[in-house]
Amino acid sequence: MSGEHYFSGSPTSAPAYRRISVSLAGAVREVTTAAGVFSPERLDVGTQVLLSSVPEPPPGGHLLDLGCGWGPIALTLALESPRATVWAVDVNERALDLVRRNAESLGLDNVNAVTPDDVPEDVRFMTIWSNPPIRVGKNELHAMLEHWVPRLEPGCDGWLVVARNLGSDSLHRWLQSTLPADFQVLRAATNKGYRVLRTKRRRPTDGPDADEA
Repeated sequence: MSGEHYFSGSPTSAPAYRRISVSLAGAVREVTTAAGVFSPERLDVGTQVLLSSVPEPPPGGHLLDLGCGWGPIALTLALESPRATVWAVDVNERALDLVRRNAESLGLDNVNAVTPDDVPEDVRFMTIWSNPPIRVGKNELHAMLEHWVPRLEPGCDGWLVVARNLGSDSLHRWLQSTLPADFQVLRAATNKGYRVLRTKRRRPTDGPDADEA
């Protein structure tokens, strides 16, 4: 992938499709991956840490996987919440094609694999699960999170996994200082060199003690 990154919009490398076995939503599943997307050989460690740290997703509403890659997070959300609408968002068209293929092969009809511009502006999310593309650069990462995290519904949580050596603690501080005042950012878990950050949006009626709930 010379000169190309997993956050390229339209990878030009040969896709080199492959089938791999991964554990998603408590069972081993066969999925398709390809070159030109993030972690095509396996379920990456950061995503494993995230999926082992989050609570069960809401049973309905709109759920977001931000930076979906070939889809392990979105597929898990769709498997665990079949009545919800799952938005798998990425700029990489090849990744989105893989999510659609994998959703179809797993019999899932509740996944929308789309670019950021294709999510209606009025959609609000009951949860956000994300292994964000840290290597896209700080400015683009910050702009992405400033756009999406505030679209959480009141009383709902977002979950981000970030490697400690790629700036998880500084990102924690930035989120806490940048998100609207009704957000609290908490460190939910630390495992295998990764931190899971929880962005909690208070309801208007919640008191300050609700931040730790």
